[in-house]
Amino acid sequence: MSKKDKIINEMEKARLKQSIEHYIKYFIAKRSVELSKEEALKAVALAVREFALDKMYETIARYNETNGKRIYYLSVEYLLGRSLENNLHNLGLFDVIKSIKIDGMPDFKIEEIFDAEYDPALGNGGLGRLAACFLDSMASLGIPGFGYGINYKFGLFKQKFDNGYQVEQADSWEWEESPWEFSRPDRTVKIPLYGEVEVFESAHGKTFTWVNTRHIYGVPYDFPIVGYDGKSVNYLRLFSAKSDNALDINIFNKGGYIDAVKENIETETVSKVLYPSDAVESGKTLRLIQQYFFVSCAIQDIIRRFLEKSNDFKKLPDYICIQLNDTHPSIAIAEMMRLLIDTYGQTWEDSWNIVTKVFAYTNHTLLPEALETWSVRLFEKLLPRHLQIIFEINKRFMDLAKEKFGDNTEVLNKLSIVAGSDDNKIIRMANLSIVGSFKVNGVAKLHSELVKTTLVPEFYALWPEKFTNVTNGITPRRWLLHANHGLANLISDSIGKDWVTHLDKLKDVEKFVNDEKFINDFINIKIKNKEFLAHKIFKLTGVLVDSKSMFIVHAKRIHEYKRQLMTIMQVIGDYLDIIKDNVYPACPKTYIFAGKAAPSYKFAKLIIKLINNVAEVVNNDPRVNDMLKIVFIPDYKVSVAEFLIPGASVSVQSSTAGYEASGTGNMKFALNGALTVGTLDGANIEIRECVGEENFYLFGLTEEEVNAKKETYNPRELYENSEYIKRIMNAINSNMFCEKDYFLIFKMIFEELINRDTFFVLEDLPAFDEAISKAEKDFLDQKAWAKKAILNVARIGHFSSDRSIMDYAENIWNIKPC
Repeated sequence: MSKKDKIINEMEKARLKQSIEHYIKYFIAKRSVELSKEEALKAVALAVREFALDKMYETIARYNETNGKRIYYLSVEYLLGRSLENNLHNLGLFDVIKSIKIDGMPDFKIEEIFDAEYDPALGNGGLGRLAACFLDSMASLGIPGFGYGINYKFGLFKQKFDNGYQVEQADSWEWEESPWEFSRPDRTVKIPLYGEVEVFESAHGKTFTWVNTRHIYGVPYDFPIVGYDGKSVNYLRLFSAKSDNALDINIFNKGGYIDAVKENIETETVSKVLYPSDAVESGKTLRLIQQYFFVSCAIQDIIRRFLEKSNDFKKLPDYICIQLNDTHPSIAIAEMMRLLIDTYGQTWEDSWNIVTKVFAYTNHTLLPEALETWSVRLFEKLLPRHLQIIFEINKRFMDLAKEKFGDNTEVLNKLSIVAGSDDNKIIRMANLSIVGSFKVNGVAKLHSELVKTTLVPEFYALWPEKFTNVTNGITPRRWLLHANHGLANLISDSIGKDWVTHLDKLKDVEKFVNDEKFINDFINIKIKNKEFLAHKIFKLTGVLVDSKSMFIVHAKRIHEYKRQLMTIMQVIGDYLDIIKDNVYPACPKTYIFAGKAAPSYKFAKLIIKLINNVAEVVNNDPRVNDMLKIVFIPDYKVSVAEFLIPGASVSVQSSTAGYEASGTGNMKFALNGALTVGTLDGANIEIRECVGEENFYLFGLTEEEVNAKKETYNPRELYENSEYIKRIMNAINSNMFCEKDYFLIFKMIFEELINRDTFFVLEDLPAFDEAISKAEKDFLDQKAWAKKAILNVARIGHFSSDRSIMDYAENIWNIKPC
């Protein structure tokens, strides 16, 4: 460290210490000796926030001075994870904070303070975590990029298990009391709902007025996003729903104490919970209101910012690009049209020309049933003006489509934004997103090709120039520098620290693949990570696992196509081999599951129950002799992933080929030295190409083979002809794993697989078992295994979210780092 750097370091240390003491005394209002860990966290976080805000003010001033184009990222969820440790790393204060001692404060380890921070409950899975990685990369690259979303109070849900079943509980994080958030009440926006539209004729044409509306208000809360080295700090703006009438005093005075606050309660429900169940009509209504609420808040705020620079709306595409993260924010297209026409007096033609140069859309799913639709009836009730606008967009679009496809009814029906019969019409939000955007991208090479050839080939035929690919990525700051200190330090000591912002430089690690000291250090780091993970597993589940065993991890949202069911069936096969044939695996194995099922997804919840019941039987059977252990870590979230991923030996990425858009968990595991057992699906394909076929355990049907088999696939025939499959299935259909449950609760799984097996579990199960068996044998040679893992780390550099963001910036947004 240079003399200048030492002086700066001491100045930062003195300022940080003084700020912490200030917040303890005047914000927590306690003596240092009385502090709890949570209070210490708040004081430290507020002090660190000062440094972040200073950098944020500098960043915004720089953006304003250059007056360049900005990207606004609209996502219904952001899975941010804890912020304190990550921000300390990015601000260069991590070593500084470790050297500070506050007089009288309890002798907390800094790790204890980090652990006191609660994950913001603002997201669910891959979609929200991707959005968080992208925000990190925008800030680290100096891209003028800002996120918009909802400030959920409860997020999705907290997952617990009761008798093996998933139980959902409210996940109440600190919300508006978070030290990282600060409100901007002066930027509150007004959101209309319900009502009807009046049409007025004049010499200048028709004008539309949305009248008799109810209003809710969006209050913004800003969350600083600190880029690496603190050079740029952007922010995520999240909106909380408020009523303009917190208490109706007239009703209150008449004795209606509950009714007096009813409107306020109903309004604030809008920003209470992520993904309310759409199994009931009220849940569907709330979901649509949520989506409109957040995009209206965002679009109004974006236009306000633009008007501070210019009042010429034709210049708006020169200053603004809006990225739709899936279809949840797609109502933004109709909302911007409404505001431009009804509020700012622009013509339809000018407005549409602006909108279609501003919006870009990222598709995240190949499942047709996952492409969002809304009933026209519900739209008409909640958003009558938007329904008019969507109908007009569709009318004009259909006229355009007919110029290419003539009266081909089959093609036109697939293209239409509005579908269904007169009494059951729906709005297809993916179609609206494609029609209203200038670019449409998939998130992995295979996925992007399937979007063009399978999902929406008619749109591709109409607008081939619209479609492109941007393979997803992950931030190395969170997923290596922050989550895996040992490995990050080993890499930095070996090749320098440039990899933190240029992940492709990890290729230099390959030079050490035969270096004995590097290999031994790598193995010892993995051992320590596994020991720490074993400690966490015991703390969270009460199950004692052998840290020397092979840790096989299947961690992701529970869904049939992700095939956690196949993984637990392979475990059942191993268990039956042990108890019936006295055949043991080549090495001890611990299977670690983590992930949540949607509350209304009954089959996925039954899979969770099966995993937990199998674990209960296997873990307590002395015949297994610790060769097999199964654990399901509850309430999977970012802070859990941060200790789970570095300790993994094997990463299971087993989705049915052609169903996973990309996946990013596969990238995180490979970056941390886990070997993948996976299918040719999503980003697995590109990962395998990069790390080398010999360092990836491939199994299963290809996407082409899946499609070829769909019409003729007969899972019952597989069951009848394979003793391996038959005895696993029969075990599931017996009381072997449900003796305490009074009836054969897993018969539904048996029936589903033997009669339909939509996701080819039985077809791919033997190949999956072979891949796991090969991995077991290879695991016995720890040095050879370490070499494979080192090559995974060295060759994974392409999958940085920095690279993804630069792909977006150069090929879609037309934005340069500032």
